[in-house]
Amino acid sequence: MGQKLKIAGWVSVGVLAGALTTVSLQTMARGAMSPLPLEEIQQLSAVFGLIKTDYVEPVDDKKLITDAISGMVASLDPHSQYFDKKSFKEFKEGTSGRFVGVGIEITQEDGLIKVVSPIEGSPAFRAGLKTNDLITKIDDTAVKGLSLNDAVKRMRGEPNTKVLLTILRKDESRSFPVTITREEIKTQSVKGKVIEPGYAWIRLSQFQERTVDDFVRKVEEIYAKDPALKGLVLDLRNDPGGLLDAAVAISAAFLPQGVTVVSTNGQLEESKATYKALPEDYLRRGQGDPLQRLPAALKKVPMVVLVNEGSASASEIVAGALQDHKRAKVLGSQTFGKGSVQTVRPLGPETGIKLTTARYYTPSGKSIQAKGIVPDVMVDETAEGDLFAALRMREADLDKHLGSGQDDEKAAEAAREKAREEARKRLEIESKKPAAERKMPEYGSTEDFRLQQALRQLKGETVQVSKTLTERELEKKEE
Repeated sequence: MGQKLKIAGWVSVGVLAGALTTVSLQTMARGAMSPLPLEEIQQLSAVFGLIKTDYVEPVDDKKLITDAISGMVASLDPHSQYFDKKSFKEFKEGTSGRFVGVGIEITQEDGLIKVVSPIEGSPAFRAGLKTNDLITKIDDTAVKGLSLNDAVKRMRGEPNTKVLLTILRKDESRSFPVTITREEIKTQSVKGKVIEPGYAWIRLSQFQERTVDDFVRKVEEIYAKDPALKGLVLDLRNDPGGLLDAAVAISAAFLPQGVTVVSTNGQLEESKATYKALPEDYLRRGQGDPLQRLPAALKKVPMVVLVNEGSASASEIVAGALQDHKRAKVLGSQTFGKGSVQTVRPLGPETGIKLTTARYYTPSGKSIQAKGIVPDVMVDETAEGDLFAALRMREADLDKHLGSGQDDEKAAEAAREKAREEARKRLEIESKKPAAERKMPEYGSTEDFRLQQALRQLKGETVQVSKTLTERELEKKEE
């Protein structure tokens, strides 16, 4: 990772009390310490004292302080988070691509846990969990009221142990239990193949520490099978993001050396940075540059980038960079809209804080926070249409989401609610069909409608443009 990233700490652009002294020391060391609000600090101390003396049963001091920190951080935005000892370890495991659990990317919706996407090949994937499934119970514990962090803790555990999840699947109007056996999740973040002579498909499901090396190996494998590649589809659908340096590296694989990939801007001087297609901006210390092994033809091969509502964060950086530099056509539906950078700072040897420290901007200077990347060509999920896009969760739908910081344009809330109501009615009709008829085809298969349209785009053939998708506007901020 480049020096700019080392200074900032651990930087991720992905969907998660004695330390108070450490925080103060670190803050003062950066010269950013603001005067403490003494009256509010006295109130906090008074509340702490009242709980200790008056609460119905004794409460552990450490729990009170850590819960206060957790609440303070969680109130900022959906992506800032306090890590206790266990969750900090799990976070580090997640970025490395190895952890023990059920294998799902999750967020929160109406107090429940929502599946963003099951990790391909994981126990959850094999058990049939789907994007937009809601988890209402974990074993005997109701999810309502649990923090995202607590829900993750309960779903993770030791290998070969079981966890019982109660699932609410709205589009089938049913709730059902699923017992999943935990296992070590070794996420394979890169897939790919030659689809037909001259055309290849590479799918990135997440941006992890191993992603760039795996990507290079997959490209080498594809070019060994078909050296005269005429077109490439880079599939970022349902890619929730991950590490910033991996996103910069993947972008650099396709772009001219030295061009801007992404820029960031925040309060701290170290948050004001520009990341270019240069080794010093994506390599970690002591590592060689795997991109040097890539065939030169990769810089020129015609490209289409596939995205959808589940494409977030680091995947939006890549799509935005390739789109702005006119290196690829972006095809699909408008992306999630997570245009913020999270920095992970240790608060000690075993705890930390993930804090939103900057917004990121595409090379042309556009903030995509709460809006996302708008495809060059809007294409539905199926030949019959994409009738339920208004119901899908995006950054702008998350409670306390960060605004774009750039303008205050927004589609009227009334129009947005009208679109959702129409989608709900369609959903009622659709839910009466047999489940087999509503199952989405596997990515990369011959039944993958968007992939087939991407191939048509590469070949210069007519693409079936969306019947229903329109660009979402930013929300106006109320003054």
